[in-house]
Amino acid sequence: MILEKINKPNDIHRIPLEDFPRLAGEIRNFLIQSVSETGGHLASNLGVVELTMALHNVLSFPEDKLIWDVGHQSYTHKILTGRKNEFKSLRKEGGLSGFPKRQESCCDAFDTGHSSNSVSAGLGYVRARDILGERHHVVSVIGDGALTGGMAYEALNNAAELKTNFIIVLNDNNMSISRNVGGMSAYLSAIRTAEAYTGMKLSVTKTLEKVPRVGTAIVDTVRRTKSSIKQLIIPGMLFENMGLTYLGPVDGHNMRQMMKLFNEAKRVEGAVLVHVLTKKGQGYAPALKYPERFHGTGPFNIQTGKERAVKTGSTYTDVFSGTLTELGKKNSRITAITAAMPEGTGLESFRKSFPTRFFDVGIAEEHAVTFAAGLALGGMLPVVAVYSSFLQRAMDQILEDVCMQKLHVIFALDRAGLVGADGETHHGCFDLSYLSMMPNMTVMAPGDGEELRRMLEFAVDLEGPAAIRYPRGTAPSIPELGEEPLEYGKSQILSRGEGLALLGVGSMLQVCREVWQEEKNGGKNPTLVNVRFVKPLDTGLLDALAKDHSLLVTVEENVYSGGFGEHVSAYMEEHHPGVRVISAAVGDHFVPHGTVENQRARNGLSCESILRMIEECE
Repeated sequence: MILEKINKPNDIHRIPLEDFPRLAGEIRNFLIQSVSETGGHLASNLGVVELTMALHNVLSFPEDKLIWDVGHQSYTHKILTGRKNEFKSLRKEGGLSGFPKRQESCCDAFDTGHSSNSVSAGLGYVRARDILGERHHVVSVIGDGALTGGMAYEALNNAAELKTNFIIVLNDNNMSISRNVGGMSAYLSAIRTAEAYTGMKLSVTKTLEKVPRVGTAIVDTVRRTKSSIKQLIIPGMLFENMGLTYLGPVDGHNMRQMMKLFNEAKRVEGAVLVHVLTKKGQGYAPALKYPERFHGTGPFNIQTGKERAVKTGSTYTDVFSGTLTELGKKNSRITAITAAMPEGTGLESFRKSFPTRFFDVGIAEEHAVTFAAGLALGGMLPVVAVYSSFLQRAMDQILEDVCMQKLHVIFALDRAGLVGADGETHHGCFDLSYLSMMPNMTVMAPGDGEELRRMLEFAVDLEGPAAIRYPRGTAPSIPELGEEPLEYGKSQILSRGEGLALLGVGSMLQVCREVWQEEKNGGKNPTLVNVRFVKPLDTGLLDALAKDHSLLVTVEENVYSGGFGEHVSAYMEEHHPGVRVISAAVGDHFVPHGTVENQRARNGLSCESILRMIEECE
């Protein structure tokens, strides 16, 4: 196997070009086999095998810098930099990350996991290189989906001022996680299908190159000038009009064409964008047919493409999806907004039922929030469904555009808390902190699936902004939560005792129930509380508990700083200093990838950990 010859960075330079297609096939087979066993991002990685190989052929690592936008398509890069033997540990605790990680390899130039930032990071590398008088190349790869994010345009605008080389590779597969939307998608589609342009360009180029002595020079001149033939064929030429040199489009599965273009790009004095057309899922029929399903997958059967894990019940996302669709039937003002994730956030059902009230704004969370503010002011009731981790990108818009104006916008935060294999960039462990600090915001966390349904109904009847955060995975059913209506700002006492009170936030209510049972078995009579509302803080409950409790234990899948436990501690210290408060929460650090169970245990959020905390206080 040729792949056996790839054991360290730059080994690809020793592979003959005629063996590249075979190597690409071996890499694809390796990826399919590996991800079928560990789970991971498959479709995006299959789509960039040849692109990655072409880049590695023209670059030298770690001297040159290659920055992947989002980063979940970096598996081939990891293989070509000597990490193929670590793929058995992909996304496992202590193992290979599913994203670029600088601590993992000096060939990973930037830690990524969110979208639209590679051009900004690359531009910073370029400026540093020039100041220090260095001569290496900097390449930023950005997908067409990531170009729906405004940050990319801020960086492109800035990059246009460059007088030194900076290569931007546009990996255009017409997909982000779901199918791309909007004007940029339409623009790139026009370039993809401009056969008159591509055919004419190739014909003219080949003809000119045959002219003795001057032909090649003419071709180079035509390629460099902004008034070239492509501007006549494709109106606008957005990138060149911004001040960037544009090369392409080129077949992203033709390595020789790409290498030729990349070598040409290396000679440009300024920022140059190379437009590469790829197919997400290339080389594996199920991933080509269902690229959204294979964007991120668990272990699967290679022959059938079906995941091995059997779904055991409704997820929180399922509950949200069904409830919002039902509410949409009753209330014609309800609208739904997603940032390029209709399937992931559960909005596909709403889209099918109410297509005119559904909006996919692309990977543009900031825009999604302010767009929702405008909808609210226009008389609609917008629901912004987003992963907790991604909502962090829109903090200013939530604060300034929604909360300051007291607008009735509902935020449905999926994947809140620890999420497991995707690691640091995808945990939703900060939302309680940053949302709770915002005036006029109501923050809720359901203890089970039924409570999520009731909280969503409750939020529709509220005035002002509200956020409901819920975890990934199967939604439990806790009969003790009952059916009584929610009362604004009030927690629910599930069992009234004395001495010790356990206050569980959302997903941590299950863990608190386990702790409560263990304490009961030990002869104690603790109080068990379903917090429900993180903001406003239920100070009436805290005052009541202070009368016959000496220890309060708060449990939340959020960082301690600014979280529910810190707010409870501050209140009790001021009003009831004799009552001790201990908080189980994520510490002041980022949580690496692994299983959710292990992540909870390592952060003091398991039943055993909390029992030890209580014992140490007694």
